[in-house]
Amino acid sequence: MTAKQLLTPVRIGRTDLSNRMIMAPMTRSRSDDAGVPGELVAAYYAQRASAGLIITEGVFPAATGKGYVRTPGIETDAQVEAWKKITGAVHARGGRIFMQLMHCGRISHPLLLDGAQPVAPSAIRPAGQAWTAQGQQDMVTPRALALDEIADAIDGYRRATRRALAAGFDGVELHAASGYLPEQFLSSGTNQRGDAYGGSLPNRARFVLEVLAAMAGEAGADRVGVKISPEMNFNDIRDDAPQETYAYLVEHIDKLGLAYLHVALFGAKTDYHALLRPRFKGAYLVGGGLTQASAEALLAGGQADAAVFGSSFLANPDLPERFRRGAPLNEPNRAAFYGGGAEGYTDYPALAADAA
Repeated sequence: MTAKQLLTPVRIGRTDLSNRMIMAPMTRSRSDDAGVPGELVAAYYAQRASAGLIITEGVFPAATGKGYVRTPGIETDAQVEAWKKITGAVHARGGRIFMQLMHCGRISHPLLLDGAQPVAPSAIRPAGQAWTAQGQQDMVTPRALALDEIADAIDGYRRATRRALAAGFDGVELHAASGYLPEQFLSSGTNQRGDAYGGSLPNRARFVLEVLAAMAGEAGADRVGVKISPEMNFNDIRDDAPQETYAYLVEHIDKLGLAYLHVALFGAKTDYHALLRPRFKGAYLVGGGLTQASAEALLAGGQADAAVFGSSFLANPDLPERFRRGAPLNEPNRAAFYGGGAEGYTDYPALAADAA
């Protein structure tokens, strides 16, 4: 099978993409302990610059948002300077790259936060363990954010957006999925507040919408996207009425005029694409276990504007070319997904290397 729709250009917000193949945001844990990505990270992203758009791994907007060991940030000057090398390397190869901003909220541990308690909308301890430099640690009960701290967290996303643009990114994506801080506010199972940020659905959606408005105010709405994943239930997240919740959220996101809505589905019982796409006028990105054939079918049927690929981009830095030729794909080295060095990161062969 050869790619047809996947390799056609598309405009997303103000950004022109050479094809409709999006590299998914994926945590790789190759940064240093100060959240600074190095030369190996630059090589990794540059290798994959033939994607229509790269969305980076989750980047913490502030130190309080770090949730995993050796993940990158965008809070310090050193982090900004390191990201400049990465965006420069991607742009030198003709690529486009957005930074995903990921505040993990309660999905963290004091060992990752210089002894501080993780923060969340409500003091509800998540099930599971945190991944720290000292190994897996049981999650702790987070501290509920005060109102003034919520305002500062929202402004933290704005500041991070400004720094991402200064680092050369083409735009930014809000990670509002996977049980992290935005989804913690959105979901009834993790938000038991009695103020303007909790209780009713409009109140629970307020944090996500105010964060997106702050990011759009800094970058322009046409350089901002958002990722959601209804009913993924990752990181012990639950909502009592997810269909109602996400229909409301997307209707209000649409009013912001964002560049795109990124919807990744993993095991949801509802066809959220049918529910949500009519509610959003911008570019609609679909992810979640796609193959070349399933992605082509979505594009041909008008169900998506672009397709998001994860592990296939990890293992195939030249994935668009492989799809173009109908070439076989490398298998991902799952043992090397998180942490380590070049193995399972920058050592996957491209087609030219295979031929040699």
